[in-house]
Amino acid sequence: MVKGQKVICVNDTFSPTIRALYKQLPVKDTIYTVREVFLGREKIVRGGETATVGLLLEELTNPRDPFHQGDQELGFTSERFAPLATVPDEEVKIEEEVGAGAWAPA
Repeated sequence: MVKGQKVICVNDTFSPTIRALYKQLPVKDTIYTVREVFLGREKIVRGGETATVGLLLEELTNPRDPFHQGDQELGFTSERFAPLATVPDEEVKIEEEVGAGAWAPA
């Protein structure tokens, strides 16, 4: 996922602890815009070999992460979102002009 990309929330199930920490949470089937992409802290916190990708969203703003040494905002794991398949604007305009997909009698 990249900054500016549209994504759709596929998982909006949060624990009571998360609900208490966050001011705004994503809602399933709602479209959001990626504001920032960052590396999760699992490798540092749990000593693992992998880490998740975290996201900040344009449409949601949350408090500073109380477990982060810097001023990083609380974010969301990218696994809660799916990339939104979009058609480039030029293709949409062409389809509208020629009526692509419309049925016309012979």
